[in-house]
Amino acid sequence: MPGTTLTWLGHSAFRFDTPGGKRVYVDPFLHGNPTCPEGEREPERVDIVAVTHGHGDHVGDAVALAQKHGATVVAQVELAGWLGKQGTEKVVAPNKGGTAEVNGVRFTLVNAFHSNSNPEGGYGGEACGIVVTVEDGTRIYFAGDTCVFGDMSLIGRIYQPDLAVLPIGDFYTMSPREAAVALELLGVKRCLPCHWGTFPALTGTPEQLAELAPAGVTIEHVQPGGSVTV
Repeated sequence: MPGTTLTWLGHSAFRFDTPGGKRVYVDPFLHGNPTCPEGEREPERVDIVAVTHGHGDHVGDAVALAQKHGATVVAQVELAGWLGKQGTEKVVAPNKGGTAEVNGVRFTLVNAFHSNSNPEGGYGGEACGIVVTVEDGTRIYFAGDTCVFGDMSLIGRIYQPDLAVLPIGDFYTMSPREAAVALELLGVKRCLPCHWGTFPALTGTPEQLAELAPAGVTIEHVQPGGSVTV
């Protein structure tokens, strides 16, 4: 099987192609995202969408993509209820600690510490991280919006991710200083930083994280539109 190609679309938006040929979008903030490459704003294909929490810069285009492409959306149960009311027909609604399998790809919701509401300002459940396990067993941990917390060590112990996607921008989420400790707790050897450079308030940089990260951890410094293989 080929590896998983993960492409950063700016902010916390990602798409990846699994070894089994599924195209997955995570937190698809495409329109309105000033760092999303123009050619990525109108996807040609979407099989699955996963959303970490209800803020508009993460829900993004989830509803529109699901309606246009017939994609299945995975989100925490209260947020999934809101997405269904917006006309999303195929919604899978696990809760923290639970795993949902969609077309051979597994999505496990884990803890995150962050505020949350749906894009209309109503109750959106709790913010989550997501551990995605693709068909060949590769695991990617999308932390979502969060500060560092001690139980990241449990995420590392239980799921042993091959790559951690961590926010580093500061102000609304972890700073590089906190993200470096998160990497220590997770025990992961590769990190792709996100949620930086989108807006002026997000001042953390991959270079700062690289200076602070534990020895032996590779910081994947890509620009929006750039990809890594996991």
